[in-house]
Amino acid sequence: MNALAQLGMVSDFPSENQTIAAQDNVAQKDYFVLKDGVKFAGTHLLVDLWGATNLADPSHIDVALREAAVTAGATILHSHFHHFSPNGGVSGVVVLAESHISIHTWPERNFAAIDIFMCGACNPHDAIEVLQRAFEPERIDLDEQRRGIVS
Repeated sequence: MNALAQLGMVSDFPSENQTIAAQDNVAQKDYFVLKDGVKFAGTHLLVDLWGATNLADPSHIDVALREAAVTAGATILHSHFHHFSPNGGVSGVVVLAESHISIHTWPERNFAAIDIFMCGACNPHDAIEVLQRAFEPERIDLDEQRRGIVS
């Protein structure tokens, strides 16, 4: 863990909004989703942005993904982004109480691959409009998976 922290990949301290749930006799909330008669852990969107802009700026990406998370109704716990070179791609994640949003960018190809996985009452589809404004893609390819389907 210390090696990763030295590379800036892990935080030694929890983010200011990260909390530890109280351990008492309160019933645990079930964050699984019931939709169309199917119970599952959450919705996972695979979002490919083609012809996109602003893909080499970690600060811009951080702001955009945080806004997308809040717009979708999620609770942000922590975010971390790594810039591969002054003009290279960015990889990063916004960790959510309801799961995560991750991104990998290839500015030289105007391409970004984004995963949005959310459980509970969040709606990951609400994040798409934020991504459109932030990255101005010419095309968006979207795939949706229901994760953790209960048989």
